[in-house]
Amino acid sequence: MIDRWIVDQLHWSPKEFLRMKVKIIGVGKIKEKYFKAGIAEYAKRLSRFCDFKIVEVADEQAPESLSQAEMDEVMAKEGQRILAKIKDREYVFALAIKGKERSSEEFAHEINQLTTYGHSDLTFVIGGSLGLSPEVLKRADTQISFGRFTMPHKLMRLVLTEQIYRAFTIIHGMPYHK
Repeated sequence: MIDRWIVDQLHWSPKEFLRMKVKIIGVGKIKEKYFKAGIAEYAKRLSRFCDFKIVEVADEQAPESLSQAEMDEVMAKEGQRILAKIKDREYVFALAIKGKERSSEEFAHEINQLTTYGHSDLTFVIGGSLGLSPEVLKRADTQISFGRFTMPHKLMRLVLTEQIYRAFTIIHGMPYHK
């Protein structure tokens, strides 16, 4: 049984204390049915391990020929929307090409270690077509990379959701990861 004093001091309900929360913040809406279906499948599978949700923030129009100042402005506006969705106690992974690459096993180990040492709210941030603002990268606790490939952020949302699910199956010793 959870010590009631601890729960009161942390201002968390016992349900919050026991249930991990995983959130993906993504710039832009996903309209394609095939991406939605894949994400929904992994979200359903994740529900046995954590409270999982995706938060979409509006993207800025970014024509192909922008000056650096205009690109910075687009990233800053999207960054403000992202930061408004992050709470102080959340541990934040920013997806960035220059981030650290991890194997699936290393990723699972990192998530397991974070939860073991008190980080039960994990947030993953996927930027828009221009990437993440310096303010979002500064707020992030760590940067993670899925390689140097450039992927559409809609596809990245599906890939990330699958990798989070894979991490939980590794942590729980399930045969999904081979």
